Amino acid sequence: MIKRFLRKVFGRSGRVRGPQILPLDKHGIRRSQIHPCALKVTRTLKEAGYAAFVVGGAVRDLLIGREPKDFDVATDATPDEVRNAFRRARIIGRRFRIVHVYCGADAIEVTTFRASGGVPDLDEDRVTDVDGLILRDNVFGSQGEDAARRDFTVNALYYDPEAETIWDWHGGVADAQKKMLRIIGDPETRFREDPVRMLRAARFAAKLDFRIAPETRAPIAGLAPLLERIPAARLFDEMIKLLLSGHAERGVHQLRAEGLHHGILPMLDAILDDPVRQPFLHAALHDTDARVRNEQSASPAFLLACLLWFDLNRSWARLREAGEAAQAALFAAMDETLERQRESLAFPRRFDGTIKEIWGLQPRYEQRSGARPYRLLSHPRFRAGYDFLLIRARGGDAPQELADWWTRFQDAGEAERAAMLQPARAGEGRRRKPRRRARKAAEAGAALD
Repeated sequence: MIKRFLRKVFGRSGRVRGPQILPLDKHGIRRSQIHPCALKVTRTLKEAGYAAFVVGGAVRDLLIGREPKDFDVATDATPDEVRNAFRRARIIGRRFRIVHVYCGADAIEVTTFRASGGVPDLDEDRVTDVDGLILRDNVFGSQGEDAARRDFTVNALYYDPEAETIWDWHGGVADAQKKMLRIIGDPETRFREDPVRMLRAARFAAKLDFRIAPETRAPIAGLAPLLERIPAARLFDEMIKLLLSGHAERGVHQLRAEGLHHGILPMLDAILDDPVRQPFLHAALHDTDARVRNEQSASPAFLLACLLWFDLNRSWARLREAGEAAQAALFAAMDETLERQRESLAFPRRFDGTIKEIWGLQPRYEQRSGARPYRLLSHPRFRAGYDFLLIRARGGDAPQELADWWTRFQDAGEAERAAMLQPARAGEGRRRKPRRRARKAAEAGAALD
């Protein structure tokens, strides 16, 4: 039994092989490309007698010509030893302790090499359930064991800044060059240990424009139901990483292609199979990707509002057909839509207010007479609602003329704004004398200008 388990985790040989140590001319990553704080951390730990490497995504990204967002360090020093080596360091985490080392405003995450787990029956600190899901994993180990417990070969690369070498335990450099995403060990075993790895496979494949290796991909569809056992907060975090990766459009399609969306974003089938809805979703994801790549802010609440917009409209129409007044039906539909989605993707309730405000503003953009446009301009969520309107227009869900009107109105001067106002529609608002209505509109415009 032990040999069979080891073969699944480490390959057919049943043992951990030594790494390939690749010199600079084999990978091209120079010390000057490493963040200064990461260089300081690795140098300080080495001077104290410990091994220390830049590890994971930063090495992978530099290898394929991308600029890393974060630089993490792995070491054989324990968390307490790391903390004692630096003046500004803090241990965080309970399931597995890590250390944040600070250099001014920058922070480097330092982890101690973790064991691959050995055999669950013999390892008191590594606990799995009957399906293989890891319940507790808090074991320090060697670099080889640390490499074996990482998810994909391209994420199990260790860069030594002093020697400018890469320590490659599982052929990650070759896979990166082939643009191949391959899990370490037996795919079914590794996905059972942590089903979120399946979501990570979809996210990395989309983000890096990699292909998922056939043997890695094979068990995913059958194991997708295991995601139901993952805590809702962790699933939401993984989904936000995908949606705010800068490659959300590709990621959503990858998620659906792997059959992983049913328990998380089941509305994707309805959207992607409907030619009327598709343009709206593509516009929303394309806009978000562009904002992320341009280093502009991108809100999870805004994305959720986009993904759930058609669900909201369906509920709103049903409630109005049942005889509810339009505004009351809208607010009831908001609550109904959010609670229904929360059954599969439990996003934090702190997003509800922003989502509802974005939705609630949409009917108000159609009101272009009197003082209403001026009041809407002063709304704290005007910009988010306006951006949402632009996406609706690009997706064919709102008239382009309406979006163009608001684009012009918000930048126009007082006289031009007054000329742009439309006549009040019959029965719209309270009846006022024309002069009083015009005076109020002008006063509101003057106050804003």
